[in-house]
Amino acid sequence: MTLNCNGKILDFSTKKIMGIVNISKDSFFDGGEYDNIEKVNSQVSKLISNGADIIDLGAASSKPGSKLIGPKEEFDLIYNHINELASNFSEVLFSIDTYNSSVADFALSKGFSLVNDISSGKYDKDMFKVVKKHKAGYIMMHMKGDPINMQVNTNYDNLIESIISFFKLKIEELEKIEFTNIIIDPGFGFGKSIDDNYEILKNLKLFKSLGKPIMVGLSRKSMIYKVLNSSPQDALNGTSILNTLALEKGANIIRVHDVKEAMECKKLLEKLD
Repeated sequence: MTLNCNGKILDFSTKKIMGIVNISKDSFFDGGEYDNIEKVNSQVSKLISNGADIIDLGAASSKPGSKLIGPKEEFDLIYNHINELASNFSEVLFSIDTYNSSVADFALSKGFSLVNDISSGKYDKDMFKVVKKHKAGYIMMHMKGDPINMQVNTNYDNLIESIISFFKLKIEELEKIEFTNIIIDPGFGFGKSIDDNYEILKNLKLFKSLGKPIMVGLSRKSMIYKVLNSSPQDALNGTSILNTLALEKGANIIRVHDVKEAMECKKLLEKLD
């Protein structure tokens, strides 16, 4: 399976690694670490040299309890970074982590390849039009509630069926406008309990029935460090274990802070094929 993402090819004959670059000061793990363009450039170079296939740039925190930010505020935060990265790394597949269609439109117009939308179009009715216009790759995620309240009610009658039904409806909505460049993300930690997250991981292969590539974001999340009674800073080993399991269970993309270690998971697992 391949996707032509705004002119760049994403080939899923091998597993892909997406490196995270957060410029938000409120990010749960590395908030404030990349607070200027020089640091962002340096981190992108490092992630690419360590083997990242995609770089995901974001300015808005989506950790539990965080508030949404509007397009103007987000644009002010990320405008210079988009311009700089598009200019300095023109051959790289960049993803813009946003739920605001105007920010997505600008990034795609500068050469970004994908949109990573935690809301699956819920927060901006024009998002689907934008990704279709640019023939971008579109990563849509399942989330119950909103970041500010998503951990208040995490009850499901049937967790896996609920998420699959959600994606079926979204895929149908996009196919009605003749858009098929879709990647699905079950949304670990987004309106799910710790047990829910492990049920999703255990049953990840069931999402293959949707016929779309699967992205998984487990990196340093509370489903790891709370079980281990540690912290995000001490969750790298646990992340590597769960990333390996996710790849083995059918994930096509793993979204990570630590690309070098993720590459090691991928390479070792490939030796079993």
